[in-house]
Amino acid sequence: MPSIGEVGKCGVAIDSLEDMEILFDGIPLEKITTSMTINSPASVLWAMYLVVAEKQGADWKKISGTLQNDILKEYIAQKEYIYPPAPSMRLVIDTFEFGSKFTPRFNTISISGYHIREAGSTALQELAFTIYDGVEYVEWARSRGLDVDDFGPRLSFFFNAHNDFFEEIAKYRAARKIWYRLMKDRFGAKNDRTRLMRFHTQTAGVSLPAQQPMNNIARVALQALAAVLGGTQSLHTDAYDEALALPTEEAARIALRTQQIIAFESGAAQTVDPLGGSYFVEKQTLDMENGAFEYFQKLDQMGGMVKAIERGYPQKEIAEASYQYQRAVEANEKITVGVNDFVIEEESPNILYIGESVARTQEAKLKVARPPLERGSPPSPRCLKASRFQDSHRGHQRQHVRRQHHAVHSRRCPRLRHRWRNLRSVAAGVRDVYGSKRHVMSCLRSQFATAKICCRARCISPAGAPRMRASFFITFEASIGHSFGMHYDDWMQIRSQKPKREQTHLPSEKGRLQSQSIFGS
Repeated sequence: MPSIGEVGKCGVAIDSLEDMEILFDGIPLEKITTSMTINSPASVLWAMYLVVAEKQGADWKKISGTLQNDILKEYIAQKEYIYPPAPSMRLVIDTFEFGSKFTPRFNTISISGYHIREAGSTALQELAFTIYDGVEYVEWARSRGLDVDDFGPRLSFFFNAHNDFFEEIAKYRAARKIWYRLMKDRFGAKNDRTRLMRFHTQTAGVSLPAQQPMNNIARVALQALAAVLGGTQSLHTDAYDEALALPTEEAARIALRTQQIIAFESGAAQTVDPLGGSYFVEKQTLDMENGAFEYFQKLDQMGGMVKAIERGYPQKEIAEASYQYQRAVEANEKITVGVNDFVIEEESPNILYIGESVARTQEAKLKVARPPLERGSPPSPRCLKASRFQDSHRGHQRQHVRRQHHAVHSRRCPRLRHRWRNLRSVAAGVRDVYGSKRHVMSCLRSQFATAKICCRARCISPAGAPRMRASFFITFEASIGHSFGMHYDDWMQIRSQKPKREQTHLPSEKGRLQSQSIFGS
């Protein structure tokens, strides 16, 4: 996956075992917890982490932390997947099996609704799809022969905290009830810890506009308080300049102080479920619970979440919700203070700027660590053997990393993709999944709505908006497949099968109207 423009700005660049060793130099891994926001290459990065711990002389049974490792939400929302769904699920279950045996204090997954909500879902969809992702992982693990009470206590969740205060509290309360019922009744868990829902919450970055950014301090405080009242075990508060750049030191400090005021001054954390018994909150909680089980029934009928993803069902639900939300904002049916009402003239704020020096340094290191490979070079026979058989290849990954001080994960992932690349093409079934051209055009309008949000979020002037919208259309063919859960080649195959022109008028970069073909030229 291309990382141009992101190195040094979106997390820490870890491309080799040496990078991992540098990152944790002087930090005893037995005495800390580490959260890794990594998904498709999670097994490789975790292998590097464990090798570093081993070199430190750490006992793996004392190592603790969390691996995000949630591949289903990548297909549903974030789109940062590498392999097809079935092999990807196998990698996830490998980590469950390995972790339950060798790293019993490490959370091998953080089942994430945050990205689903950021993609435009409703609170109910976030709740239902996230928990059903958890159901899917448990089903796959049980089909491997794993006991739910062996790996279940280390399943963790990650939710979004949005603006509707009571709705968010009800969502968290419903999540805890639903997970307990599922683990007890559906999966027969006997260990009380297996039935507990342990979850992290982050305030909603998508809800924090660039306009009047200081208003975001109040938004974050309300969102964080809702998470605490809903029972979150850990919390991430966003900086007020979230829409503009990585946070300045002042913005990061205010985000931290917001948590500390809630924790030490508000009294909100001194009692369990403080809003339990409220007629309003209890009614909302019950509605959330019932709505989630209705979604579960539909997903069960489809054959599970992997099958539903292949049909495009959760993607379509989220796209529709996102479109309806944007339509309501543009019609002023939903007020966003400082964006579509209570607007003022304001100067551009001071933001943090990070240059490209980190990227250039990392690129130079990789050229030394990894000589250029011929494009399409085949994987090693050992790697193919490890990817063919159902035995967990977790140990194989670790042995590979241990042998090579400069082990580079960007080699490991393509080798697995070489074996698993034959993803069933969706071209043949796209009409059944997405319906008529009219529906595709509806999704296209939804994408333009997203482009408008982006224009606002980045403080683009009205004069700049048409330019961005035209540019967005030009790149639409490359991105529409990701929006539908397709690979680019699949989308181009569909495009080539649609020779008939369908005309639509969009502003060109010079402001002129030009005719564009959606399905072919």
